[in-house]
Amino acid sequence: MTRIAPSAAFAEIPTADLGQGDRINLGVAGIMGRLPAVAEALGALTDALRGAGTLSPRLLELVRLRIAFFNQCRSCIAVRYQSAIDDGLDEGAVCSLERPADADNLSAAEQAALGFAELFATNHLAIDDAVYDGLREHFTEDQLVELGLHCAIALGVGRLSATWDVIEDLPESTGSADRAAPWNSASVVASG
Repeated sequence: MTRIAPSAAFAEIPTADLGQGDRINLGVAGIMGRLPAVAEALGALTDALRGAGTLSPRLLELVRLRIAFFNQCRSCIAVRYQSAIDDGLDEGAVCSLERPADADNLSAAEQAALGFAELFATNHLAIDDAVYDGLREHFTEDQLVELGLHCAIALGVGRLSATWDVIEDLPESTGSADRAAPWNSASVVASG
């Protein structure tokens, strides 16, 4: 049972036709639904980032999953978004998140973004001019803003979601690990 009950409106949504990943996301959205205007605004922000952004869904998903590991958000770790899978994300790339700097199946741009995401999640004050100069070898200024906002949402919402303990629809192995990680946990696909 989650630590905060979902809003009554979300509790009434039928879930029989939803995939497991979408049910997990609905669990988080149901809690946010206690503040409908805020949930709608957050949804609009993420939709705007996806719609106006130019970073690939694969890169954004790798970044989100790496941050999910540091957050220890089990629901975030379990979900893989279909748009990222359609963009070439596979479990080999996800397994590379354990040591992204050493991975030969990640591009230099992905490795740079993942290095930024790790610092963002673990030691944001270490992000200095040198880190941004390294990122500029792969990304435009607009893309740096997009990457930063994506990291901010993943970090903040992921940490909050972890405290809510939304684990009802997680794959069995994800809910039982002491230290969950995208590379050693079962996963499910969600639309989006």
